[in-house]
Amino acid sequence: VQLVESGGGLVQAGGSLRLSCATSEFTFNDYAIAWFRQAPGKKREGVLCINNRDRLSYYADSIEGRFTCFSDNAKNTVYLQIDSLKPEDTAVYYCAAVDGSSYCSAESTYYDYWGQGTQVTVSS
Repeated sequence: VQLVESGGGLVQAGGSLRLSCATSEFTFNDYAIAWFRQAPGKKREGVLCINNRDRLSYYADSIEGRFTCFSDNAKNTVYLQIDSLKPEDTAVYYCAAVDGSSYCSAESTYYDYWGQGTQVTVSS
């Protein structure tokens, strides 16, 4: 499975961004796709996860009400919509996937496939 993120950039605090994660075909019907982020000097943090049943799991308290995720199966793409951006959202955002399970996890080691990451920078 290949994952390609896009949509990052520089945005002012309070603005919005929509990140995309384009995937190749999954081998199995069950899968889960998660978003992680890593700020400079910090460990990678799980943000949220969506599975093939469109069930969402949120992992970071600081994103509540501002981050959401949805999929477009026709395009094999998962989107991370980020609103009311804050400077502390500045990070490289990665999508990750597991093929063969619809279970979501906040642990990065659970996922077998990773994209290259896209930089999000929020200015104050």
